Amino acid sequence: MRSRLRFADLLPVSTVGLRSRPGRAALSVLGVAIGIAAMVAVLGVTRSSQADVLAQIDRVGTNLLTVANGRTVRGAEAELPETAEASVRRTEGVLSAAATAVLPVRVYRSDRIPAGRTGGLSVRTADPALLSTLDGTLLHGRFLDAALARYPAVVLGHYAATVLGIRDVADRPRIHLGDRWFTVVGVLAPVDLAPELDTAALIGAPVATAEFGYAGHPTRIFVRARTERTDEVAGLLGRAAAPQHPEEVAVSRPSEALTARLAVTGGTTVLLLGLGAVALLVGAIGIANVLVISVLERRGEIGLRRALGATRGHVGAQFLTESLLLGAAGGATGVVLGALITYVLAATRGWQPLVPGGAAAAGLAAAVLIGGLAGLYPALRAARLSPTEALRTM
Repeated sequence: MRSRLRFADLLPVSTVGLRSRPGRAALSVLGVAIGIAAMVAVLGVTRSSQADVLAQIDRVGTNLLTVANGRTVRGAEAELPETAEASVRRTEGVLSAAATAVLPVRVYRSDRIPAGRTGGLSVRTADPALLSTLDGTLLHGRFLDAALARYPAVVLGHYAATVLGIRDVADRPRIHLGDRWFTVVGVLAPVDLAPELDTAALIGAPVATAEFGYAGHPTRIFVRARTERTDEVAGLLGRAAAPQHPEEVAVSRPSEALTARLAVTGGTTVLLLGLGAVALLVGAIGIANVLVISVLERRGEIGLRRALGATRGHVGAQFLTESLLLGAAGGATGVVLGALITYVLAATRGWQPLVPGGAAAAGLAAAVLIGGLAGLYPALRAARLSPTEALRTM
């Protein structure tokens, strides 16, 4: 009668090598786990990052446009007319518009700070409609209105408040703009699509004119358009802002920068997945190497089993199952490590952690497949050994 190997006996027989040399088996599992963890973590971190960017786009909208002064035909910096903001606001399809202008003024915590230590901060004029146009929020205090814009009141961007050490505006702290004292009345939350405002001290145009000689020429106008007419409005803003020289006006959509981030993230993901695949290949070579050595070490055992009636298929199945178990253990460990890495990185960045279920399943399946392929040659080699040849090594 032809001998049989029950499935219930296959696992104990296949794990003899793993149980007898646990250190070597653990290293083989680790090689596969590193590759799977890299791939799962890359996909998880990428998905979490993309979800955060999409949430930013949904929060601020894709209908925000900016109008800025560009360059003249001679390469000099152009200047927007004083009427640019009013003309842009009257453009059909525009819901709101708010202008800002950079002033040649330095920001200091007090009048005792050396002139060169500005912290990279700037002073800008701000229209009272700026906050609503950008859908921005305040962390503390209030924003400029028609009344405050006439007085030495300032609203700080989030980073500017941090640099200047302003944590609360309840006590009406003062800062030095140029050679004038201004009272801090509010602090902005970070503005996703206008990061230049995070480093700015915002004051009203009337007080800027009175104190610093502001001539009324804006350097940037934020425009909120009707969503369905955003592209049409973008084509009209250049001529609306500067009818005589529309070519000197730069019109852009800030949300396109976030969309570009998604594209860059996608390209980087492909590269990192390639590196993870290389690590997985190295792990597969490690499994194959361990099993080849195991076959050489266990030739006597293989010969004895063949002499007692085990078929070539039984011996091959034993080593192939061993390689599949190594691959499955490495895949499961890698999926857990990759998910853990994703959760840790997402938590440090303030993202919602997302581990795609498909990535985890595909990683585990790939590990099992790689383990099977890696063990195919050692299993065939073990199955080809004749009993007499194998028993000579005992």
